[in-house]
Amino acid sequence: MQLTTKARYVIRALVDIAIHSDKGSVLVKDIAKRQDISSRYLEQLLLAPRAAGMIRSTRGAHGGFTLARPPGEITLHDIVRVTEGSISPTECADDPDTCPNVGECVTHDIWVQIKQAIDEILYQTTLQDLVDRKLKQGAG
Repeated sequence: MQLTTKARYVIRALVDIAIHSDKGSVLVKDIAKRQDISSRYLEQLLLAPRAAGMIRSTRGAHGGFTLARPPGEITLHDIVRVTEGSISPTECADDPDTCPNVGECVTHDIWVQIKQAIDEILYQTTLQDLVDRKLKQGAG
């Protein structure tokens, strides 16, 4: 049960946008360089958060990406959901009807507890929290 590079890269990119957008739109090539991610791959990854209304893109000489909402309103759960879908440890933790043994399964409640714990952390952590951590590290 791991997040893919897709989710991790999108989180890193959105933190980068939040930190650098005070000067205007942030170019994909600049994000890619700072985050050591392929520009082409990053362009594809940013389609999902754009479609979900987390970021805006503009074309032209001053084009690039900006956050569409304040970073304190974007949770890690929002980001992970649009990039990964559910990160439930088992299918039955999301939907008990998928398992015919759910009523007698001794591990079902454990999977549900794990999912709830992960969801709680993801809901409680905002993009602003990550920006603050990054700035505290002294790396912008």
